[in-house]
Amino acid sequence: MANTLAIVILFASLGAVASQAPAAAPTESFQGSSPSDISSPPAAAPSDTFGSSAPGPSPEGSAPSTSTPPSAMSPIPPPSAGTKLRVGFYRRSCPRAEKIVRAAVWKALSKSPVIGAGLIRLHFHDCFVQGCDASVLLDPTASNPQPEKLSPPNFPSLRGFEVIDAAKKALEKVCPGKVSCADIIAFASRDASSILSRGRISFRMPAGRLDGRVSLSSEALQFLPPPFFNLSQLIGSFKAKNLDVDDLVVLSGAHTIGVSHCSSFTDRLPPNPSNMNPAFATMLQRKCPANPNITNDPTVVQDIVTPNRLDTRYYTNLLKHNVLFTSDAALLTSRRTTRKVLQNAFIPRRWERKFARAMVKMAAIEIKTAANGEIRNMCRVVNN
Repeated sequence: MANTLAIVILFASLGAVASQAPAAAPTESFQGSSPSDISSPPAAAPSDTFGSSAPGPSPEGSAPSTSTPPSAMSPIPPPSAGTKLRVGFYRRSCPRAEKIVRAAVWKALSKSPVIGAGLIRLHFHDCFVQGCDASVLLDPTASNPQPEKLSPPNFPSLRGFEVIDAAKKALEKVCPGKVSCADIIAFASRDASSILSRGRISFRMPAGRLDGRVSLSSEALQFLPPPFFNLSQLIGSFKAKNLDVDDLVVLSGAHTIGVSHCSSFTDRLPPNPSNMNPAFATMLQRKCPANPNITNDPTVVQDIVTPNRLDTRYYTNLLKHNVLFTSDAALLTSRRTTRKVLQNAFIPRRWERKFARAMVKMAAIEIKTAANGEIRNMCRVVNN
């Protein structure tokens, strides 16, 4: 029945797309943060290779341990050529590394699930600037007063820093100088994905990243795709990081969790023209001021149906025009991306598998070497 419905909608939607303007509508950056509470752990989280971490003030803590047979996990593509990433990288040097990160994530998400979406977004914002090297974690200094975290795409909305700090503090007590902050971010985003999907997104994350020493606000503006990018611009932004159109559509599914400031989408609300569902637009108008500003810019959930669950609801919301951003709506402005939206919406478990693979693929962007990387003693500052 689901497949039949998908086929019917596919032809209807593709027919509509053919009559629309070319694929040049705005497209949104991959971001996340999720509201509400989590009442139970995921049904299937990998054991010793499965790590966790999340934003928010969370010192070291304990978390339940669950396991998934290797055969049940999504197949993982190999890291990009030239890297030394591998699953189980800390098996000998710090055997408890991933469990310690997982504990920090569980503790944070048990207090505020919104942190899980923040961790997933933190991973994206780190990897797209200077590669996956924890450059997004660096605080301002006298010699570098404008690092990435203070750039407009990151400040003040980016979350998760305190969770990474908590995991790093716990790791330094057990195995000092062994685990990079970049790997902590990657483990944390993987674990947050599993927790928020109730275990439906479970995968192993290769490790072995080094932390970078460079962090520039200007580069965040240069490489992080803004909400007003059209589809072709966003595709180009992903291509520059060796990610393809499928990765773009799949990772955009993270908009099924988290919250957004009204200022990010009020340009789509009446009297401005858009294809947003009128009933949805009316609901948003009741929550958002007509002209949001720095002192009056409320947040709303990105998915009004299942705001705390990482699932395929984003794609069904998109097909109903119940999405916030013009950039989200842009995924329906080309036949190619519309087909992928429909597949993710209506083919069971397809999106979860592809999301796991895309997260691992993204986590291998521009890995640092010993010549330009290190293992920081503290995630917010480079080593002396």
